[in-house]
Amino acid sequence: MKRNSAAIDTSSLSVTSLDLSRPAAEQIASALKAAVLNMQITPGAMISENEVGQLFGASRTPVREAFAQLRDDGLVVTWPSRGTYVSKLSEHQIRGAQFLREALEVAVVERLCAQGLSSASVDALEDVLALQRAAMEADEKLEFQQLDDRFHVLLAEATGFDRIGGLLLREKAALDRLRVLSLSDRGQMARLLAEHDGIFDSIRQGFTGQALDRMRRHLRQVLTTLSDLIDANREFFDDSEG
Repeated sequence: MKRNSAAIDTSSLSVTSLDLSRPAAEQIASALKAAVLNMQITPGAMISENEVGQLFGASRTPVREAFAQLRDDGLVVTWPSRGTYVSKLSEHQIRGAQFLREALEVAVVERLCAQGLSSASVDALEDVLALQRAAMEADEKLEFQQLDDRFHVLLAEATGFDRIGGLLLREKAALDRLRVLSLSDRGQMARLLAEHDGIFDSIRQGFTGQALDRMRRHLRQVLTTLSDLIDANREFFDDSEG
């Protein structure tokens, strides 16, 4: 990280009072992780334990524990005598995350086509697609992204394997910040929503080959735009990989 990296603008963060019945470190880590993943705190920004402590009204110990959790997640890096910085985006990590995500979600689609969707799953998927359409029309990018996640988690949960939804969210975390950059226009949201509609329709009808093809093309979209996103947002990417 460069020494002149910008410090975070704490005024842009949405902070709620800590729930004293829950561990403070967990709450601080969760709030900071959300802010990093939705790009409220941008890659390369310096993040100060003192600032965060003042922001949340927390002592040094839970803040340090929260920073440790973010380091474990690969979202921040601490350099001795220089400070802690939000990790920059890594093209190599993005490609690896996409590879793992595709392997998992293609397996999910294949199972769902074979076993079918329950009526409860159909209702839940229809509801989330309707909400996603409303978010697109209102240009609510963050809500649209959250509903995007929900759509994929619902498909995973429909397999009947409890752990898959959580595993999917963990593996695709490396892609979340890239998705924020890619949702810069309403046209991209419309394309993603149309792809969701197509995937859902193919699975519901049991068209396995079509569903698999649609899911693969949907997930590979991130790679087709990666080079352009890097060129347009060079300051957010790790220049040591170039």
